[in-house]
Parts: sequence; structure tokens; C-alpha cells
Amino acid sequence: MSGLRIVSAGFAPTLQDFGRPHVQHLGVPPAGALDPVALRIANALVGNPPDSAAIELRVMGPTLEIAAEATRVALVGTGAPVEIVGDRKVEAPSHQSIRLTRGRRLRIGSLADTGVAYLAVEGGFALDPVYDSLSTYTRARIGGLDGRALRDGDLLPLRVDEAGERAERRCADRSWAREAGPARVMLGPQDDYFTADSIAAFFDTEYRITREADRMGMRLDGPALTHARGHDIVSDGIATGAIQVPGNGRPIVLLADHQTTGGYPKLGTVISADVPRLGRLRPGDALRFARVEVEEAEAARRALEERIARVVDRFVPAEPWLDEDALYRRNLVSGLAEPD
Repeated sequence: MSGLRIVSAGFAPTLQDFGRPHVQHLGVPPAGALDPVALRIANALVGNPPDSAAIELRVMGPTLEIAAEATRVALVGTGAPVEIVGDRKVEAPSHQSIRLTRGRRLRIGSLADTGVAYLAVEGGFALDPVYDSLSTYTRARIGGLDGRALRDGDLLPLRVDEAGERAERRCADRSWAREAGPARVMLGPQDDYFTADSIAAFFDTEYRITREADRMGMRLDGPALTHARGHDIVSDGIATGAIQVPGNGRPIVLLADHQTTGGYPKLGTVISADVPRLGRLRPGDALRFARVEVEEAEAARRALEERIARVVDRFVPAEPWLDEDALYRRNLVSGLAEPD
């Protein structure tokens, strides 16, 4: 079977695509990529549809072995290089496509500059979807590979056994990954459960991401919000980016693996255009918020879609990277070039 063999998994990598938000009414959390922008760019580099599943990496990347004739990959979302493991140390840049042949190993180290990155593979993975998605939701053990994080020794089956040779592509515009400024929030649906002073303080104060952060959500460290009408409501639906506030007043921003309903009041929701930025944050990072209305939120989403299209349209030919092991193995014998 053609595939990617997991030699060393790193920190709990999972397969993620755009998730399954269309079945939340059945009680199934959406899951999906924490940073769908990076996922889309990674897929574009290897020629996949934008919603194809890729390996989502957090904290520490894996070591993988190519168990196919040739595989094309692209690492997007981090400045960390792809190290090609062999007799010599070869580093290929991130944010470009790379073609590797059978038996080659690639290693991705610490993601010190981001909270999440993606490794896309040309053709994607030959796995059965759950509710039309390969996204892994580990709490219910659905999606991905047996509904769990990847681990040492796994073989991820590939749909393409031999990626053809072509000019590789590079994402030259990385401004999308450096977006700054407050995360924009639409108030509601339970903003009336908080005092006016605490709402004002929420938008005037810098918060920090605590270590209580995972794919489900991240708790913020900063001024506690004051409940005006208690901290329990009749459970209602939750959207990705919702800011839920339990009894201790510490806000929690809910991310891809959020529950489908909740019984704590929600101050507001981070707009969809800014949710990908949340996925890039790490514990200790600072975060501010700004209030917007629905018209601004819709305009921001349209602008994001246009920006992604421009980034992909401006891909450039990748600068050659030297795979010295392959060069010596194929072209040199005792220091002399093989004749044609």
C-alpha cells in the first residue's frame, strides 16, 4: 500500500480538512482545521482542492518516510524547514512544494513561531470520510485514522502512488500569516448577561492565552467579566469563535472542536475572517478584541476570500533546493558524472 509512514509522530498530529459543520444539529462537533487559510494554501501548492485533508501539526512536527514511488508535499504555516534525513543534512524551505521519492524521510522540528501548521500531500489520503469529512475528532474517535492522533508506526494510505515531475511552486506572499490588530467580535447572543462596565473592559484590555488551550478552545487571562444575570442559561447552539464565560468570569474562545451546545452565556463571537488567526496563537501570546457589526463582518470575510485568491494567484516558481543524497546516488560514481 502506498503511503506515508509515521516514524516519529511528534506532538499528536491529526488529519484535518474543513470539518463537518453541516451536522452540528446531530450533536457532532465540527472539528476541522484550526487555520483553514494555511490549509488552503498548502493544498494549492500541491494541486489539491482547497478542502482536502492535510496533517495538522502543533508544537512539534513528525518524522515521516515516503512509502510510495514519489510524493509531493508542502509545509505551510511555519518558517521551520523540512529536513530531508539522509547521510547529509538537507533542508528544504517551507511554503513550497517538494517532490520526494520512495524511502526518503522528512523531519519537521519545533513549531516555535506558530500555534499550527499543515503538511499537505498531493492527491490526499485514501481514507473513508465520516459525514463527508476526514477531520479527526478524537473525543468521539471519528475521522482521520481510526479517529485518533497519529502515532509512531502508522501508515497513512495515499491516493496517488507516484506524483509526477513538474516545476515546484512557492508561496511568495506570506503577509496573511502576519496579520495583527484586534480580533473582531460581534456581540451576542447573551451580551445582556454581563455588566456594561465589564463589556467595556473586555474591549479595552489586553488578554493572554493561558496554557489551558487546545483544539476545543482557549481560556484567556485578563480581567474577569461580571455576570449581571447569573452564569447559567438554557443550553443553546455554539459557533466556532464563540466567547463563552463560565461562573469564574474568565472568557473561553471556542475553536474547531467546540461542543455543539453550551449552558454558559456567550458575550460574542469572533468573526469568521479572524478565526484562522486564533489558531496560530500560542500560550502566552497577547490578544485584544474590537467590536464590529454584521456588515463589517461580512465585508471582512469577502476581503479574506479575495486575499487568499490573490496569494494563490501569485505563486512563483520555487527556487531549487539541493538534495545532495539523490544527486550523489543518481549522477556520480567515484566523483565522476555518469555519461548520458
